Amino acid sequence: MNPSPLAGQVAVVTGAASGIGLASASALVEAGARVVMVDRDAAALRAACAAHGDAMMPLQLDLLDPAACASLVPRALDQAGRIDILHANAGLYIGGDLVDADSGAIDRLLQLNVAVVMKNVHDVLPHMIERGAGDIVVTSSLAAHFPTPWEPVYAASKWAVNCFVQTTRRQVFRHGIRVGAISPGPVMTGLIADWPADKLREARASGSLLDPAEVADVVLFMLTRPRGMTVRDVVMMPTNFDL
Repeated sequence: MNPSPLAGQVAVVTGAASGIGLASASALVEAGARVVMVDRDAAALRAACAAHGDAMMPLQLDLLDPAACASLVPRALDQAGRIDILHANAGLYIGGDLVDADSGAIDRLLQLNVAVVMKNVHDVLPHMIERGAGDIVVTSSLAAHFPTPWEPVYAASKWAVNCFVQTTRRQVFRHGIRVGAISPGPVMTGLIADWPADKLREARASGSLLDPAEVADVVLFMLTRPRGMTVRDVVMMPTNFDL
C-alpha cells in the first residue's frame, strides 16, 4: 500500500474555516498531513475541525490585527512543532465601480490580500530556510491575469500577489522552498456574494462557477510534484466562463 503523499507533513492554511481554505485543508488531511486551521471565526473553526480529530488544529486569530498576524507562525509551531506547507488563502473581495467603494473597505482588502500574505510568508521563511525545505501556495485569482473592469481594487491586489509570488520564488528556491500561486476563476464561496448582481446571476445561469474542491485538487497537485519541479502558477476557470 502506497503511503499518503503528504504523510507526516504539517500545513498552515489561512481562511481555513470555509470556501477554498476549508476545501484545501480537507484535501491536505486526506493526503496525510496535519493542518493548522487559521481563521477569525471561532465557531466555524470548531465546526470544521470537529470531524477530523487531531488532524485539524484550530488557531483562531484576526489577521487584520498586526499583533495577531505576527503571532501566527510561533503559535502554529507551538501547536504542531513544524511547518512544511503554508497556504496563504485568506482574502476579501470588493466589486463594482471604484467611485462607489468604501475607502475603509479598500484599506482592509489591501491589508488582507496583499500585506498579510507578505507578512505570513516573511514570517514562515526563516523556519523553512533552516529546515531546507518548504512549500508556499498563495490563493490568487484569474483577476490577476486580466484587468477585470468590475473589480479594479480586487484585481489590483491579486496582480500584486502574483508579482510577489514570482519574485519571492526566485529568492528562495535555492533553499529548497517552492512558491506558487493558484489563480482560479469565480468559485462558489462567500466572496462572490459581493459580485454585481447581474454578473452573479449570469455566472450561475451559465454554469460558470468552480467548486472549492476543484481548486483544492489543484493545490494538492502542486504540492505533490517531485521536489525538482515547481508549479509556479496555475490558472483555472470554468469551461463555460466567457473571458
